[in-house]
Amino acid sequence: MNNNQQDRFQTVWKQLTRFFKKEKTQKNARVTYQVIWNLTLILIIVGILGFSFAGGVGAGYFAALVKDEPVRSKEDLKKDIYNYEETSEVYFSDDVYLGKLKSDLEREEVSIDKVSEYLKNAVIATEDEYFYEHDGVVPKAILRAIYQEFSNASVQSGGSTLTQQLIKNQVLTNEVSFDRKAKEILLALRVEKFFEKEEILETYLNVSTLGRNSSGRNIAGVESAAEGIFGVEAKDLTLPQSAFIAGLPQSPFGYTPYTQQGKLKENQEPGINRMKTVLKRMYSNGYITKEEYDKASAYDITKDFIGKTEMPSEKYPWLTYEIEKRSIEILSVSLAKEDGYEEKDLENDDLKDQYVALADRKLRQNGYKIYTTVNKKIYDKMQEVTKNYPNFGYDKTAQVVDPDTKEMKTVSEPVEAGAILIENKTGKIISFVGGRDFKREQTNHATASLRSNGSTMKPLVIYGPGIELGKISPGSVSANVPISIPTGGKPWSPGNYGGGSYTGVSTAREALKNSYNIPAALFYKKIINLSPASYLEKMGFSTVTKADYSNLAMSLGAMQKGVTVEENVNAFGTFANSGEFIDAYMIDKIVSKDGKVIYQHKVKPVDVFSPQAAYLTLDMMRDVVNSGTAASVRNRLAFSSDWAGKTGTSQNYWDAWFVATNPNVSFGTWLGYDTPKSLQGTYNGLEYNKRNMYYWADLINAAYKVEPKLVDPDKRFEMPGGIVSRSFCGVSGLLPSSSCQKAGLVKSDLFIAKYAPSRADNSFIDGQYVSVGSKRYAALPQTPGEFTSGGFMLNPESFGDIGLQYVNDPGSVIPGSEKSGGVVGTKAKLNDNGKAPDPLSITISNEKITWGLHHEGDVVGYRVYKDGKKVASINAGENLVYKVSSGGSYYVTAVDIVGKESAPSQRVESGAKKTSSKEDSTKNKDDREKDQIADKDKKPDSKEENSTSDKEKEADKETDKNKEQEQNKDKDNTDKKDPETDKDKDTVNDQDKDTVNDQDKDTVNDQDKDTDKAEEEKE
Repeated sequence: MNNNQQDRFQTVWKQLTRFFKKEKTQKNARVTYQVIWNLTLILIIVGILGFSFAGGVGAGYFAALVKDEPVRSKEDLKKDIYNYEETSEVYFSDDVYLGKLKSDLEREEVSIDKVSEYLKNAVIATEDEYFYEHDGVVPKAILRAIYQEFSNASVQSGGSTLTQQLIKNQVLTNEVSFDRKAKEILLALRVEKFFEKEEILETYLNVSTLGRNSSGRNIAGVESAAEGIFGVEAKDLTLPQSAFIAGLPQSPFGYTPYTQQGKLKENQEPGINRMKTVLKRMYSNGYITKEEYDKASAYDITKDFIGKTEMPSEKYPWLTYEIEKRSIEILSVSLAKEDGYEEKDLENDDLKDQYVALADRKLRQNGYKIYTTVNKKIYDKMQEVTKNYPNFGYDKTAQVVDPDTKEMKTVSEPVEAGAILIENKTGKIISFVGGRDFKREQTNHATASLRSNGSTMKPLVIYGPGIELGKISPGSVSANVPISIPTGGKPWSPGNYGGGSYTGVSTAREALKNSYNIPAALFYKKIINLSPASYLEKMGFSTVTKADYSNLAMSLGAMQKGVTVEENVNAFGTFANSGEFIDAYMIDKIVSKDGKVIYQHKVKPVDVFSPQAAYLTLDMMRDVVNSGTAASVRNRLAFSSDWAGKTGTSQNYWDAWFVATNPNVSFGTWLGYDTPKSLQGTYNGLEYNKRNMYYWADLINAAYKVEPKLVDPDKRFEMPGGIVSRSFCGVSGLLPSSSCQKAGLVKSDLFIAKYAPSRADNSFIDGQYVSVGSKRYAALPQTPGEFTSGGFMLNPESFGDIGLQYVNDPGSVIPGSEKSGGVVGTKAKLNDNGKAPDPLSITISNEKITWGLHHEGDVVGYRVYKDGKKVASINAGENLVYKVSSGGSYYVTAVDIVGKESAPSQRVESGAKKTSSKEDSTKNKDDREKDQIADKDKKPDSKEENSTSDKEKEADKETDKNKEQEQNKDKDNTDKKDPETDKDKDTVNDQDKDTVNDQDKDTVNDQDKDTDKAEEEKE
């Protein structure tokens, strides 16, 4: 500053000083100050009043908005906030994880300490950067959001904290209104008051909707997202993975990498860009370093996406659906009981439907853990065997209704399969086979398909109950020849396979071993009035009807509704459990998400048979496997075990069964078409019965390889006390008499001590009989003695117990086989037809004269004449051959039961000249008259030319006896032959091919249909 400027400044300063020192100036200043101060005070007061007014109006408006919102306690808020759906999980046995049950939304809860720090920080940086500072709301953010709303700004920034979002998702709705927003703010403040920040964050992480997983299912919660998108647990998420998941809530289905089918989207840019935005916010808020940010931003997150994965319902369809069904049944009963109902009340369909629906919802929302009895390794092996088994049989066409068009269409149906393995002592279902292809057919053929069980019914409804009731023992005897049982309508005439396998009489043991139908039917007839069908209900059969109780065909498996594989196999375990039935089960326990066991299966044994009756039935079924209709299965097994079982085939060969039990497990298989069709015929060189038994063997072998100790126990079935071994007469089941011993019909078997035979057999009387073919009949007084034989006659009064009253031909009861000796029923008589037999036709060749059995049924023998003189008498039960010893002219006549003789046959010559016909006729007439006169005085042992001397007869008898012993020996040896080569032949019913003689008859009504169903049973 120069001197002039300095002088000028000093002059101005002096003038100002003099101005402010003037009194007038000071007076004016005081007035101005007062005015300004007063104006300022007025403005301040007006401002305060205005703000107070506005605040009061705002507060009043806020109060009006929340006036209907109840004041919630901490417990109420906790209940609402933590009330989110969580998918239930299922486990194989031994806590082996199976997967999650199907639901609309998959969620798995996780605690905050098991969530990656990266993920927690990413969520906070993205959704609520002031989370740890605010008390539930951020006023600045709310005012900003209100201003944007009123100004209709193009950019809308969210004003909700994590706490508010939690309230919106769990307590309120997504409605956009000031009313809902006001309630949200109020509840957020209360949540922050009651809960810690970590609790709020944990809940938010579990409720957030996060798109889809690799199975295409909707997911919620970070644990489900981590597993479903990257295949890792939430605690193991990397920084890029955490950022990707944290970005999903803004647009879950826009950013998710998967389609509804579980496939990866072609365009992943939206999700990747969102991930980078999250990473930037994490860096800006100081959660990660610049280096971490750069590295994560450059990372190719698509490499971490897992490919499409199958849901449990896709990989284990039959199993998961079965678990769901059984779990819902269990929960519905539990829920009904909680509401004061009893289980029987659920027989009301409407009430049952109500609780089933409730149980279904809870199962899919409450995050239960369901533990099953199914062994994963065995189950997997059985499905593998089924997939690769080559011998099921041919596909066949069937007419079905199209579900869409409702029109009939032709489809190709394969042979279906069902199998189940059950642990006897516990009832645990270890494994099962539901079918061959779930995509083609969803029916569970092990647990839901009702089919006729054929001859597998016999131990359950005939022999087990009959032995228990003291009416049947293994040595009980029954007729095994064609029968006809009156039923009040059409008589019932069950038959054995092929109309044959008739043995005259059969013991219960033999009948079960070879699956004879006729003895089974007669045994059942003996006990039907004692309600043997009630034993089925005790053993878990849920489909027994009132009509089944009185139906004789039940003995052959002709249930009105049928039975499942599970129930049929389960019942066989009763014998292995010494007569106690243990109901099969699959759900071991159900645990709530808080660890409380809400269901635990308890074994409840049901007494069905005594240990003695159970053991004897088992012992009989051992023979089925060892040397009977299931003998071929033994050579297929990879191990040796004490198996007892039964084969079965239903009418028309529709169903093939094999069920067996050992001291540890019961196992059974079934084959058949969904639309019933015959399985008969060979496929790959195997008949249907062997195809089923080989399938049974392959499955049980697979189970053995996984759990050998379970499938093949060291122990055998042990005989309980109270059982004795006794000899009995093989035609009556009574104590053997001397006559029975002489006839060679004494047998021995096991009996319950109190039911062992105590009465001596009186079935035999001495008498004479004639033989016609393989049958024997009582001789009449007029019968020529040359054709009769002495032997033991069966007394019909002693044979009512074996069903003789229902036998069509009493002469067939003892068919004349080498084992029956000289025995015949006294009711077996031939009736004279009232005329002389027609002449025979004979032939001669190589010095042997032969002829056929006479067509008239009353012919009992034949006379051979040489040059007009009788040279031999041959009865109708022998070989119809005469060996010429010298030259001459020969003819043969037939003689009937009362001695009338036919005219001569044509003559045949041997080494001599022919005589004239006239001479022959005259001479023949004279010779016949002489023979008739001689017959009146002739004794049975009279000697004639070329007839056998007494010594020769005795020698022949001895030869026959030796031959009989040799044949018996051969037969015994045959019985001991390799069962694979012998015991599957038609002589033992070709694997239980029970049937009737009239298979081709049409059924007329439902009752006849049931009868035919049993009659056609091929076991």
